[in-house]
Amino acid sequence: MNGRRKDKIAATPQAGSRDGDKAATGSEVAADGLKTRRRGRRADSDLENRIGYRFHDAALLECALTHISALKGSRNRTGSYQRLEFLGDHVLGLVISDLLFRGFPRADEGELSRRLADLVRKETCAEIAGTIALGAAIRLGSSEINAGARKRPAILADVCEALIGAVYLDGGYPAATSLVERLWRERMRATTQPLRDPKTVLQEWAQARGLPTPAYREVARSGPDHDPEFRVAVQLPHFAPAEGLGRSKRAAEQAAAAAMLTREGVKAARPDG
Repeated sequence: MNGRRKDKIAATPQAGSRDGDKAATGSEVAADGLKTRRRGRRADSDLENRIGYRFHDAALLECALTHISALKGSRNRTGSYQRLEFLGDHVLGLVISDLLFRGFPRADEGELSRRLADLVRKETCAEIAGTIALGAAIRLGSSEINAGARKRPAILADVCEALIGAVYLDGGYPAATSLVERLWRERMRATTQPLRDPKTVLQEWAQARGLPTPAYREVARSGPDHDPEFRVAVQLPHFAPAEGLGRSKRAAEQAAAAAMLTREGVKAARPDG
């Protein structure tokens, strides 16, 4: 009896022992994980307040805010925001098209297309993301955090679209329309005059300075065949090249022209779709 009792006592980790240290470390990890989850929930709640929409399914919001780098031990991209970004991109296009059609009854198809391209381009989505402090709510892996991914325009734009997709799934088209109208309202009001084609504006600007017609060059192409993304550079003598992104070569060329015009201080330039 006494021998068995001594064996049990001897098998119990003592304070300061290696096993005791492991147990303490495990508790600390669990506590840190709980704190992280609580911080995540608070960040989500704060974001909901900023966008004026409360999710019924919190998992949708969590997915919309999760970068692939935050999915530890998993290569399954469906847990990240990428699928929702695909959906949100198209929902945003439909909502903006609807708002433009009703808001500018005298605009022709070309004018509506130019306005649409300006309002749904990646740069605009990234700027909208900044107005709601979306970067602070994104779930990232440590490497991406250290690389400053919360401020990266491409990620901010993608998560902004994913958020729209999540709202659409959670609350339907009316909820998505309300969100987009609320966040894009000021931008839609800011450009009441007809928009000009940036490539045309850049060409006229170059010719007025005795320069040749701007030259456009495809720099890169990424994404799947059914949904590619093009990067195009525009070049003029004596000027640094400017680049633009687009879902088509034409859209990327317009974005590149708009980027050069903006850099050189030429106003009233908007990318065409």
